[in-house]
Amino acid sequence: MTQAEIKLCSLLLQEHFGEIVEKIGVHLIRTGSQPLRVIAHDTGTSLDQVKKALCVLIQHNLVSYQVHKRGVVEYEAQCSRVLRMLRYPRYIYTTKTLYSDTGELIVEELLLNGKLTMSAVVKKVADRLTETMEDGKTMDYAEVSNTFVRLADTHFVQRCPSVPTTENSDPGPPPPAPTLVINEKDMYLVPKLSLIGKGKRRRSSDEDAAGEPKAKRPKHTTDNKEPIPDDGIYWQANLDRFHQHFRDQAIVSAVANRMDQTSSEIVRTMLRMSEITTSSSAPFTQPLSSNEIFRSLPVGYNISKQVLDQYLTLLADDPLEFVGKSGDSGGGMYVISILTRMLPSFLSRFGSRCARIFRLVLQKKHLEQKQVEDFAMIPAKEAKDMLYKMLSENFMSLQEIPKTPDHAPSRTFYLYTVNILSAARMLLHRCYKSIANLIERRQFETKENKRLLEKSQRVEAIIASMQATGAEEAQLQEIEEMITAPERQQLETLKRNVNKLDASEIQVDETIFLLESYIECTMKRQ
Repeated sequence: MTQAEIKLCSLLLQEHFGEIVEKIGVHLIRTGSQPLRVIAHDTGTSLDQVKKALCVLIQHNLVSYQVHKRGVVEYEAQCSRVLRMLRYPRYIYTTKTLYSDTGELIVEELLLNGKLTMSAVVKKVADRLTETMEDGKTMDYAEVSNTFVRLADTHFVQRCPSVPTTENSDPGPPPPAPTLVINEKDMYLVPKLSLIGKGKRRRSSDEDAAGEPKAKRPKHTTDNKEPIPDDGIYWQANLDRFHQHFRDQAIVSAVANRMDQTSSEIVRTMLRMSEITTSSSAPFTQPLSSNEIFRSLPVGYNISKQVLDQYLTLLADDPLEFVGKSGDSGGGMYVISILTRMLPSFLSRFGSRCARIFRLVLQKKHLEQKQVEDFAMIPAKEAKDMLYKMLSENFMSLQEIPKTPDHAPSRTFYLYTVNILSAARMLLHRCYKSIANLIERRQFETKENKRLLEKSQRVEAIIASMQATGAEEAQLQEIEEMITAPERQQLETLKRNVNKLDASEIQVDETIFLLESYIECTMKRQ
């Protein structure tokens, strides 16, 4: 765990959950697994606050616990899961593009709350959608429930591990912490619920439909409440499935840039056919026959079987190895390699010539400086400067091969080589530092203009309430003039800067995802 990762985790925890949770979370990231009382002692926080902070972290899958033989429960932070909070906007946007607004709100509720029952999610989402509809229209629970089922069928949401049901006849003392288990067959099994109803709007007044004030309403006893049909069955967003989708989209985009649209559509079809059967961490997809791929192509693509076979052969022969051939049955069996060769696009800041040299050394494994100049067709002085620049930035390394035991420079070969895994790790570290700087800058910009932002929010609230009561245009304009022209210009500048910083965070996180995926796949292959 590097200092850049710890700093980024600290910023994310503080931004999402506040100072106390951030303090406990960062302490666990630094020290590893610890019991409750040691955490409270080391952080100087009261036991009650530590318990509440741990509850929040466990609810959001940011901390796990383990019971040891002596009955001591130790808590351990999941740093990788904390860093995933960077990607929450991307998860939500992806669901919106695939399953419209209903799917977007389902995943948003699960990410905001960590874990929820299906019935609770359906009711919350139906209420939120009803709020945005015109008067007289409501969102039916059944429609939201159908979208939830579709998300579970495609594995974007999954069940949380639960406490196994045991017989009450067990006379032993209860364990210090429950053991959570889940059957893989039930992970995406949606309970059969008959959720009948529609979304409700929040009332602005304190009176209900009968005109009774809240204070005078009779308090209903909890005995009258109906039992929740799916009580104990909690759901969470399946982040690995989202990562699999991001990875598939990156592969399709790379094939389209490398070859053409038809090739990318063939690869997209293969990925869609194997998205459920292939594990998110697998280096290859399940083998698919040419006949199966042909039958699964979209209706709009009227290409013959012979043309498809030619495209598949072309993809299999490509040096980047997006597609590999694994057999000859069924017209040929093909797989998609998840671990594709990493192109030096990150060297764009050094220029296209540096990228050419990097790609050349990556393909040839080892090259002398003179060979680099000849193969890359770059003048000696420029090639020398570029090689030394990449060497100083740790994108390349220099390997010495002496002809004699004395290692004399005149009798030694100096070969340039690329350790792509080391370069990926270095870039990942830089990305973590960059995104932490972006978050700190955004927080600084917001803090500097806090008074102006609060004033703008107050004015907007006044205008909204006056519009609801049917105020005249002259009155609304008078309220708007409470913010002066320089203040309005300052607000626009702030908004523009914050939007740029947000967009930069998302772009850096996309690079982080590609680097993490590459490192993970490479480590599993070794």
